[in-house]
Amino acid sequence: MRVSRESLFSDLNNPTMYTLVDEVCDEWFGFTDQEVQRLLEDYDLSQYYDITKDWYDGYRIGITDIYCPWDVINWCRQLLVTSDREPKNFWANMSENGTVYRFIEMAGDNTRYDLEDLSEGKTVDKPLSFELTYKDIYSGIENLWSVLFTTGYLTQRGRNEDGTWRLAIPNREIRRVFREQVQKWGYHA
Repeated sequence: MRVSRESLFSDLNNPTMYTLVDEVCDEWFGFTDQEVQRLLEDYDLSQYYDITKDWYDGYRIGITDIYCPWDVINWCRQLLVTSDREPKNFWANMSENGTVYRFIEMAGDNTRYDLEDLSEGKTVDKPLSFELTYKDIYSGIENLWSVLFTTGYLTQRGRNEDGTWRLAIPNREIRRVFREQVQKWGYHA
């Protein structure tokens, strides 16, 4: 998310911006399936491939499906240095969720229903703003979807003809985080 828009009077003028839907460098935002398979093989952990995929895969950056590298690295470390074979929620508590909570306080019934649909594994079709800045973030509840997308709660499953994006929770780990957060926010997902 942008801190501010570039301007004629800024020292940093006209940088090239890449978003989570751009194809340029899309495979560099995480681990590809082939890279995860190789990593698991290298550490003799191939038997954990299915559970790794279920828990930590599911993001789509540009046109590439990727795993969250933070999760995969921590999961492999856990498998290598402990006897605990239960997947963990490594993604949770990595950031402060006050921004998302503030949006939830602004939300009405339609947003609530969309959040419940997402927690049940469905998709929702929403516009995303890639020009959104921190200054403008609370200008409307519709920015919630851009915030959830850019913070990793949601990923895209394609673009619709009307320009909206099919958004979904990417994997089991985030679905668990999402359900816990939605319940804390006062909704019952």
